[in-house]
Amino acid sequence: MRTFLLSASVIAVMTSTAAFAQVGPAESPATAAQKTPQSSQNPVDATDPNAIPGDTGNDIVITAERRSTSLQKTGVAASVLTGEDLIRKSVNTVEQLQFSTPSLTVNTSGQANSFNIRGIGKTEISSSVGVGVVTYRDGVPVFPGYFQSEPYYDIQSVEVLRGPQGTFAGGNATGGAVFITETNPTLDRVKGFATAQYGNYNQLKAQGAVNLPLSDTLAIRLATNLEKRDSFFTVTGPWTGNPGNLNSISGRASLLWQPDSHLRLLVKGDYNKINMGGFPNTPAYFGSANAPTLNTSDPFNVTSNAYLTGQDEFGRISANLSYTFDSGLMIRSISAFQKGTLQETLDADGTSTGRDTFQDFANEHIWSQEVNIISPDTGRFTWLVGGFYQYDKYEFPVGNGYVALSPTGVVRSLRIEGTNPHTATAVFGQIGYKLTDALQVTLGGRWSRTTSRNDVNYPIELALGGPTTFKTVLVQNDFTANKNVDAKLALNWTLNPDHFLYAFVATGTKAGGLNGANLFGVTPRGFVPEKVTDYEIGWKGTLMNGHLRTQLGGYYNTYKNFQVTIVDPNTPNFNSIFNVPEPTKLYGVEASAQGSFGQFLFDFSTSVSHSELGQFFAFDPRRAHTGACNPVSGPATTTGCVDLGGRRQTYAPKFTLSAGAQYAIPVADGMTLTPRLDYAHIAGVWAALFQQRQLGDYLVPRNIFNAQLTLDNGTWSVAGFSTNLSDQHYIGSLNGIRRQAGAPRQYGIRVSTKF
Repeated sequence: MRTFLLSASVIAVMTSTAAFAQVGPAESPATAAQKTPQSSQNPVDATDPNAIPGDTGNDIVITAERRSTSLQKTGVAASVLTGEDLIRKSVNTVEQLQFSTPSLTVNTSGQANSFNIRGIGKTEISSSVGVGVVTYRDGVPVFPGYFQSEPYYDIQSVEVLRGPQGTFAGGNATGGAVFITETNPTLDRVKGFATAQYGNYNQLKAQGAVNLPLSDTLAIRLATNLEKRDSFFTVTGPWTGNPGNLNSISGRASLLWQPDSHLRLLVKGDYNKINMGGFPNTPAYFGSANAPTLNTSDPFNVTSNAYLTGQDEFGRISANLSYTFDSGLMIRSISAFQKGTLQETLDADGTSTGRDTFQDFANEHIWSQEVNIISPDTGRFTWLVGGFYQYDKYEFPVGNGYVALSPTGVVRSLRIEGTNPHTATAVFGQIGYKLTDALQVTLGGRWSRTTSRNDVNYPIELALGGPTTFKTVLVQNDFTANKNVDAKLALNWTLNPDHFLYAFVATGTKAGGLNGANLFGVTPRGFVPEKVTDYEIGWKGTLMNGHLRTQLGGYYNTYKNFQVTIVDPNTPNFNSIFNVPEPTKLYGVEASAQGSFGQFLFDFSTSVSHSELGQFFAFDPRRAHTGACNPVSGPATTTGCVDLGGRRQTYAPKFTLSAGAQYAIPVADGMTLTPRLDYAHIAGVWAALFQQRQLGDYLVPRNIFNAQLTLDNGTWSVAGFSTNLSDQHYIGSLNGIRRQAGAPRQYGIRVSTKF
């Protein structure tokens, strides 16, 4: 018997694409090579409202703690990529961040993704489940897990923070956070860049930006990114069309008003319309789940798909207002409104020619407000307090929403109509005290309250045999709320200007939520928040007269109430999001280094980790089962009831490694020729806790080579590039039975100028 789902978690299936974009022209490789990673002799003034990551010239700056501080003197595990790094390392998509950052996996599933750090984040593609890794743009937490196709263009920096983040930023996080800083307007002069690119799959891309000072106190910056590309897939069968074709347009307008050294207002508006043409996929296996044949075919050869469509249209407007007193005390407000519309038609099993088709049409609105009061950096005592509120509402219009067509199955059609709003409210703060000039202790805390509401109708049509059907409407009006307290206690020890040690214990929380209504009248099962406790110790060093930076750290996490979709023990014909009753253990070591020796630059990062799921029992939703399966006691003797204790966490690779190097070769006065090679390895991961290879649960290791050759005279540059040089065809994610492919080899030429 086919197991089917009637819950808001799958009703709101939303998936995300990879949009290929650059971030603007890099500076001359020869110039970049002369910037040695010295210890922080002149760090950015944390009270300077114009301070931005990377603005020290010789130091990498991080804003994770709502101040601009040296990465080498901040007690957090983090990777920082400047806009120039993104270009040099070919980080053109959100998915490609994983090939430059240890312990990170990004598994795209159409118009959403599973973003995990150290195996913690988001594994359920559902609007009911929040994210454990929060992405920020200019301090604003963006759409949680969806609308992830926003391209990287005109970017100042990307910071990837590992471990719980809650005592500084607006949104709480269990796995980590990504801070994206878009390039801000400046008051100094007219400047900008323009880039044109052509590549295989008939990729055409143009982008540019211009900075315009309108007065001594007012400036604007305009930026855009346009791209068209043919599909990666060869689609044969009844539905050929243009599935997978990309047509993307994005624009940004920024305004900076700074009438004096105290007051600063930065307003930004972003707009994106990205049509992906749909997401071709292939089944993970053939036959029944009880007698499967693993699909080993090329994931880019699609022979039987339903009609496919896919488009994201979304925008954001934000305002960052700050006032800095003469004492250095800063008051800052970050306000934002975001709106997105998602539309897609997708194939549920990769074999359809009109059956098992999902259609989504949903709107999402987010209002958010954060307020910070930040003390000066002078003196032994520092502090920060803040408050945060977010209202996030999904809307499923009447007559649209989600539709499942299964002519041969039990469910003929199912829609969702209504709203699914979420709120998050928090107050947070941290204090720091220098016990000596070298030893600092910090203590932070966070109180938060989250809510989730389902006010929806589910019109449903069931097959009763032959042409007879039964139609009804399930109604759900449910509400849940959770309160949590999180904290962080840390010790920072500056041994000398070139060596820094830190240790801390921190907790983080991911919100709980609601499952959808079901036919049996059983009250929908709610699920409680996830909770992570993280113990970390680390060392950061600056060696060889400032030419080499190193970071080394170890962590031990206990992960409670992991949210996973299993067969609902109360209603065995339905799936529900459920909390694993026993804690999962995750621990590992991470190391990275960046070096600059004359014309030679290199970087390296790696991680080794272990994960062990807490004991619990569950039915595999894909396989036949009988009787009862209690999550705590089983028993495992029940047909299909599996003891999952001790298994590896999903999307938690045991080993990751990335390395890159370049050498700037002088070829004429002011001109260099720079070859660069990058390599990344991500060990194989499990995409499902049941770990059935024959059902496609195992995603094989990824070995990705990128290469570039750049000719640059400081104003103009011409680059030949290739990503995934060996053309590895790998499965990017598993969503139910559907395999979705990662990006294949791409190559082309890029011409850029800056002024």
